[in-house]
Amino acid sequence: MKVNHLHNWQITPKQARTVQNELSGMVSRNGNVEAPHLIAGVDISCSRFRNTARAAVVLLDYPALNPVDFAISEKPIGFPYIPGLLSFREAPLILDACEKLHLTPDILLVDGQGIAHPLRIGLASHLGLFLNIPTIGCAKSRLCGEHEVVPDETGTYVELKDKEEVIGAVLRTKIHTKPIYVSIGHLINLTSAVNLVVACCRGYRLPEPTRLAHQVAGGRVNL
Repeated sequence: MKVNHLHNWQITPKQARTVQNELSGMVSRNGNVEAPHLIAGVDISCSRFRNTARAAVVLLDYPALNPVDFAISEKPIGFPYIPGLLSFREAPLILDACEKLHLTPDILLVDGQGIAHPLRIGLASHLGLFLNIPTIGCAKSRLCGEHEVVPDETGTYVELKDKEEVIGAVLRTKIHTKPIYVSIGHLINLTSAVNLVVACCRGYRLPEPTRLAHQVAGGRVNL
């Protein structure tokens, strides 16, 4: 899988914020992915005892969602944990894993934020720019914005807003379970992103691509 190296990762937090401001204007919020053939999910697991992390990318066919390929990358972490700058900590490892894939996915689901980020460029958007493919943020928690209560019915959602701007959707993927936060990553619109995430759910809170990536990154599953 090809990676476009848009900037150096060996930078300071101050420089990272400058990069975010420069890249945020490059993120596309348009695009409609209706019938992908291959969908990938990515996640990362950080060690509590060592300064290392393990990134995993899992490639599935669609609509069956059977795994067809996967790759991992385990390396030392080169950037501190700073809220809002997560992509500078995690993206290098994820991109290294993506480069090992033999096939290129039509779309990438990311366990993280897309434009539902104070500067509108979370991990999913950052990865989308580097990979030049549609990406969707599927986060387990909210980074910014406000929303109304989500009905307790599978597939229902409410808008996530920052002031008057819609930055994502709060989606109920399983009844009696916390919702997830879906946002545009790159090269896709929000309606298409939500519909695809719903189609990728198989009775769990997380969509199948990121659920499997989470398990592989944590060493709980070997595909």
